[in-house]
Amino acid sequence: MRTALVYHEEMTAARLLWEDPECEIERPERLTAALERLQQGGLEQRCLQLAAREASEAELGLVHSPEYVSLLRGTQALSTEELQALSGQYDAVYFHPSTFHCARLAAGAALQLVDAVLTGSAHNGLALVRPPGHHSQRAAANGFCVFNNVAIAAKHAQQKHGLQRILIVDWDVHHGQGIQYIFEDDPSVLYFSWHRYEHGCFWPYLRESDADAVGLGQGRGFTVNLPWNQFDPQLVLISAGFDSAIGDPEGQMQATPECFAHLTQLLQVLAGGRVCAVLEGGYHLESLSQSVCMVVKALLGDPAPPLSGSMVPQHSALESIQSVRAAQAPHWTSLQQQGPAPLLDPRTCSPEGRRPPVLPGGPEFKAAEAQTSAVLRSLLDQPHLYPTPPVRTAAALTAQDAALVLPPDVLRQEGSAPQEETQAWARLHEALAEDTAFIALGKVLHLLNGILDGQVSGGIATTPAAAATLEVAIRRGLSHRAQRVLCVAAGQLDRPPDLASDGRNLWLNIRGKEAAALSTFHVSVPLPGTTGGFLSCILALVLPLAYGFQPDLVLVALGPAHGLQDPQAALLAALLRGPAGGRILVLVEQESTSQLAGVLARVLHGEAPPSLGPFSVASPEDLQALIRLRGQLEAQWKMLQVAAPS
Repeated sequence: MRTALVYHEEMTAARLLWEDPECEIERPERLTAALERLQQGGLEQRCLQLAAREASEAELGLVHSPEYVSLLRGTQALSTEELQALSGQYDAVYFHPSTFHCARLAAGAALQLVDAVLTGSAHNGLALVRPPGHHSQRAAANGFCVFNNVAIAAKHAQQKHGLQRILIVDWDVHHGQGIQYIFEDDPSVLYFSWHRYEHGCFWPYLRESDADAVGLGQGRGFTVNLPWNQFDPQLVLISAGFDSAIGDPEGQMQATPECFAHLTQLLQVLAGGRVCAVLEGGYHLESLSQSVCMVVKALLGDPAPPLSGSMVPQHSALESIQSVRAAQAPHWTSLQQQGPAPLLDPRTCSPEGRRPPVLPGGPEFKAAEAQTSAVLRSLLDQPHLYPTPPVRTAAALTAQDAALVLPPDVLRQEGSAPQEETQAWARLHEALAEDTAFIALGKVLHLLNGILDGQVSGGIATTPAAAATLEVAIRRGLSHRAQRVLCVAAGQLDRPPDLASDGRNLWLNIRGKEAAALSTFHVSVPLPGTTGGFLSCILALVLPLAYGFQPDLVLVALGPAHGLQDPQAALLAALLRGPAGGRILVLVEQESTSQLAGVLARVLHGEAPPSLGPFSVASPEDLQALIRLRGQLEAQWKMLQVAAPS
């Protein structure tokens, strides 16, 4: 696995030459601060470093008009007064004699990253660029953006590499209307944006930033303003804006840097992990640089730090999700199956209600900085709170699996727990007294102790006695450092009857006899028979429960007759790396194929899971069972509330 980092110091040349409080936050230090933080954390050195090239005018022409490119070329010879006059013709834009060169480098960096990923030189990567691009339109600069870097990269991937399905995820706090306009009638590009809207009161103050903007013509349903696996993209492009991060004067939001690591990690299960992130906004230098580091760490395969704070969604977020679902349902079978979502009354913002930008140096800006300074200082200590373990992934294999080929960086663990410790835990079950099970238990305990003590991030172990070993792992975790242990069991594995019901263990059984909430912390669901049903089960039940529980340790057990196909088991393990900050142990019953153990070792190490294959919709029976089960649990588990109450 190689992660590319594309950058060029000459992109820092353009800067504001006159006083403009609205534009002064887009400054060269945005890049230098992020790069310095990457260097201090040793992340730049771990990446494949590529120097950005200029995009050719023909490449710019994939998106922009010849007249617009010519206009920008002419800015190189303009005086300061002429540049200021031209800038005033656009919304929140400034030009500099170096703008044309910098903007060509920014677009070229995105192209270079896409080429590296699609030719196999890199697996994924980040283009650290300025000026940003997602507001730029065919013949207009807008919102600090000159050329639409991500849109140009998407067109390039289509024309040069023949891609037919591209997902663009835009998590900048502002709606990237430029990308939306460019692809709104193109069904081969799914544009998924979530942004601050406030019914049109937040910049760019556009009606088409709302949830009911779904695209035009053949592209209807391929603009989503709030990624469906139903789309099955061949490439994921991220318009990576960090102005929703805590302390940012533009977004005035509260997203902490680790949020962006989780977003990146979730997207890496798509497109075989071919993810290209391109910098957009982000104007608080400390918050920006830490967020950039989190994205690069996730691209490198490092586990994301656990999310902190309350796992209760805001009512306004639930309203937005409900609106998106209602608007998109006519275009997506998977959403139609869930039944109608009531449309909310559209609300629009009057011109006088528009929220003006917060200007640097103003009272709101100073108040926001004072409020977030303490939080940002605590974020600086995060590497000490959640240090990266010396070993990312380890495998504890039985003699039967000794020939299994592991990825080069996965540690093949040979050690075992002390004999006395293993004997003490083996007394819990007769099955563990048998020689091969006892030896396997010793290896599992040694690996689990390494995870709990912070020496190993995650691992996989094979055992001939999955049920008994799983109970030992739960009890060992709860007695040693872990306050909450999530257990996801697949197959013929029952929850130990005498396990304490004190809220410290959440047991989810996949392939249970029926969909049932036996208690708040004991949930059973049958294994769906289609890819759509499986995805609904994982994304709409298992993952929300996992994040809502906020575990210190995740245990995944694949027991006898677990029924999961290798890609399904791999996707489950990949997604469950997130909730506990990568502290995950997967136990596999020895009857499973050694190929499965190898696939699991790779995804735990940060590789993308293999494709689930052709999409097939969930059966009505599976979907209704899931809806009923969610209804039983929503009162206790708020993360399940994907729609606001009617």
